[in-house]
Amino acid sequence: MTIYKIFGFLLIVLTITSCNQSQNDTSKDKEQNPKQEMEIDKAQGVITKVSSQNFEDTYNTLVEIITNNPNLKIVAQLDHQANAASVGLELNPTRVIMFGNPKLGTPLMQNSQITGLDLPQKVLVWQDDEGVVKVSYNDPEFLRLRHDINGNENILQTITKALDNISKGAAAL
Repeated sequence: MTIYKIFGFLLIVLTITSCNQSQNDTSKDKEQNPKQEMEIDKAQGVITKVSSQNFEDTYNTLVEIITNNPNLKIVAQLDHQANAASVGLELNPTRVIMFGNPKLGTPLMQNSQITGLDLPQKVLVWQDDEGVVKVSYNDPEFLRLRHDINGNENILQTITKALDNISKGAAAL
């Protein structure tokens, strides 16, 4: 019986040592090749601004800004609150507007076609449980890293500036 306890103890020690070594090897691999595995937390890559307007005014202002920009075209609008209500569920006001400019998005997809997963651009207007209205969108720098986009710095800077201006305008900042 004692030999079984000793064997069991040794097996546990070996397992723990092996797991620790495996974790250390993974950490070293990530340091040597950061593209090997990207861990994304909930808010990473998302820019959120608090609106000084109510939900409807924020969303309507966003639509107006995009509609009045000759370089942009609205592709779709989704009302998640209405969709939730259609199946008997409740959700705070939550809407997404999808819009784009093919002159800017196409070169990014030519560089890395999987960028099409995140295009056209999307802006989320939502109201949290405390009634605070927020405007959120994907950070173009995060998309560059996520899709390994090389070059196109001018396009990414243009998109970054445009999204910042659009979101500030919608939030009345």
